[in-house]
Amino acid sequence: MSVSEIKDSYDEFADGMRRLEWLDRLIIGHRRSHQFGDVEGKVLDIACGTGTNFRYLPETVELVGIDISPEMLANAETQLTDLGREGTLLEMDAQNLAFPDDSFDAVISALSTCTFPDPVAVLQEMDRVCEPDGTIRLIEHGRSNVGPIARFQEWRADAHYAKSGCRWTQEPNEIVDEADLSVEEIETGLFGMITTFEITPGRGDCP
Repeated sequence: MSVSEIKDSYDEFADGMRRLEWLDRLIIGHRRSHQFGDVEGKVLDIACGTGTNFRYLPETVELVGIDISPEMLANAETQLTDLGREGTLLEMDAQNLAFPDDSFDAVISALSTCTFPDPVAVLQEMDRVCEPDGTIRLIEHGRSNVGPIARFQEWRADAHYAKSGCRWTQEPNEIVDEADLSVEEIETGLFGMITTFEITPGRGDCP
C-alpha cells in the first residue's frame, strides 16, 4: 500500500481500534508497561494511533505523538483528555520525520513497522532523531514460531494486507538488522508473534 492508502485505511479503522483497546490491554498491556514505563524526558511515539501507549508512559515525560491518520490522531487526542494528560499530536509520515537530529530522549513505537512502506527507513529515522544517549523501544509482531499459527498467518497474509496494510508475517528481527541498529535487549513471546527491542541510538554504527 502507498502512504495515502494506508492513511485512508487507518482513518476508517480508527474508531473501531479505540473500542478494542480493552483487548490490547489484556493481551499485551503488560508488555507495553514493561517496555515504555521507565522512559524519561522528551518522548516521541511514532505511529501513535489512538494513543494506546499513552497510559503506560510516566506522567513526567514530555510527549509528542505522530501518525499519518487524522482520525487516529483525533482518537489519540480523546485518549489524552480521558487520561488527564498533555501532549503534542502531529500528522506526519514516519519515513520522513520533520524533526532535527537528536530531538528526543526516547523514541517508542508499537505494532507499527508492519504497515510502513519502507520500515527500514522509519527505523533509521528513529535513530536519527533520538539523542545518542537516549533509547529506542519497540514492540513488534510477526510470524509465529508455532506451526499451525504460522500456517494460518501465511494463508491469510494477502487478504490481511489488502484489508489493513499490515504484513503480519514479517520478521521484525530482519528489519532491525537491515536498519543496522544496535540492539541491547530483545525478547519474544506470545507464540513468537510479539518481539520487543531495546535499542541504543548510534546512527547505524553497531559495535
